[in-house]
Amino acid sequence: MKQSALFFDIDGTILSEITMKIPQSAMDAMRAAKEAGHLLFINTGRTLCSIPAIIKQFPFDGFLCGCGTYLTYQDEVLFSSSLPEKRGREIIDKMIECRLDGIVEAVDDIYLPERISRFDRLEGSRRYFQNEGLGMECYLETGRFIYDKLFVYADKKSDRESFFKFIESDMVVIDRGEDTYECTQKAYSKATACDFILKKFKMEKEQAYVFGDSMNDLSMFEYAEHTIAMGNHAEGLEPYTEYVTAKVEEDGIAKALEHYGLM
Repeated sequence: MKQSALFFDIDGTILSEITMKIPQSAMDAMRAAKEAGHLLFINTGRTLCSIPAIIKQFPFDGFLCGCGTYLTYQDEVLFSSSLPEKRGREIIDKMIECRLDGIVEAVDDIYLPERISRFDRLEGSRRYFQNEGLGMECYLETGRFIYDKLFVYADKKSDRESFFKFIESDMVVIDRGEDTYECTQKAYSKATACDFILKKFKMEKEQAYVFGDSMNDLSMFEYAEHTIAMGNHAEGLEPYTEYVTAKVEEDGIAKALEHYGLM
């Protein structure tokens, strides 16, 4: 079998959102795929700083982060793109003006509101990130920093339409459900990350296998030929899914790799 490139989302794909662990079956199957000569990449919406330690302990060939904005292979940074500092500041100020709240994501850190948010889910994320040692250096209202993307929260008090209009020249808005939105740089995506890697290694699309479960995986599902959705996955992936595997907790990764003969 030709060498292939395998692209894995993290949350709900290789990392269980129930146990917060990678199933042993997935670890064994991914190691077998590496031993078979395939290249394995994380392809995630998370920026590099927020990739869990358990993920970094596995010998992936590279990390494609921030929805295509920061790409690494081995110890080499292949590509990086951040919003200009002035424009990034304007977007944060507009978000606050429109009564949304958010988490700003950079390569090296996460930036959180200084005040306690009215959004309980944001406060849950604050606890998670601060337990990981992130989001404690400076706050999004006043800090000077450059960032790659942001995750915003809205409710009936929010003027989300004005905010989305304000950022439309720079960013794509991905509806993550329950009035939350992932805002990523317009020119880049998980699909552009896949394409970059395939071109680097002179591979064809048929040599790419993508694994995901949520709507921020849509671009790579639209791009690739071999698309594997986890047992729990967003309905919007259905038209672009070649194979539905089991849930992550039910050996979904191992079953998919076995199905395609990648081990």
